[in-house]
Amino acid sequence: MKSSKVRLDKLLSSLGYCVRKEVAALIKEGIITHTEGLSLKPDTKVAHEEIRFDGKPLDPPQGMVILMHKPVGYVCSHDDGEGRLVYDLLPERWRLRDPKISTVGRLDKETSGLLLLTDDGALLHRLTSPKHKVPKVYEATLDRPLKGDEGEIFASGTLMLNGEKTPCLPAKLAVISEKHVTLEIVEGRYHQVRRMFAAVGNHVTALHRSTFGDLTLGDLKAGDYRLIDK
Repeated sequence: MKSSKVRLDKLLSSLGYCVRKEVAALIKEGIITHTEGLSLKPDTKVAHEEIRFDGKPLDPPQGMVILMHKPVGYVCSHDDGEGRLVYDLLPERWRLRDPKISTVGRLDKETSGLLLLTDDGALLHRLTSPKHKVPKVYEATLDRPLKGDEGEIFASGTLMLNGEKTPCLPAKLAVISEKHVTLEIVEGRYHQVRRMFAAVGNHVTALHRSTFGDLTLGDLKAGDYRLIDK
């Protein structure tokens, strides 16, 4: 099924390939072409799949979803002043897309693991809204051995975090060893996993998100990403 037709210059600028005023020159240089060899102008109405840029199909249209293995040391921010950004791991033109690509929630700088990014605002809202209770599993390394009652406390739905007015929803703790656990939560509060362990007198020294809903990293290496279907 073909996508709806839009102006060529609008299509390419929305995907971050160029600004509108550059399209005419790129057509003349043979960088922008039509799959059927049709003559093009900046205002030609075209379908996404009909256009090639430098001989290659265009990047996915709006609604793109990216699954990334976020490395430690990268920040979920659009502000270059905050250091290395997760967006630096993507093709440069993707940062120029309109609508903008944003992370689905955040992983802090020292947390690694599964991170979703999308330019679909409705999907982003659905995945981050507390009412949808999307489960996320984190692997945590702790500074001190477990006391033994953490699983019961986390599952109770009564744990209050410092500065919060409502308790955390029930969470599932699985013990791997006395200092290594997994924790499944259905919320996305600020630094939630770290703060939950702090609330029971412990400290997280390493944190990795392994799943988001039914999505996993598979064999994706740190710093790599892949496109997925919604």
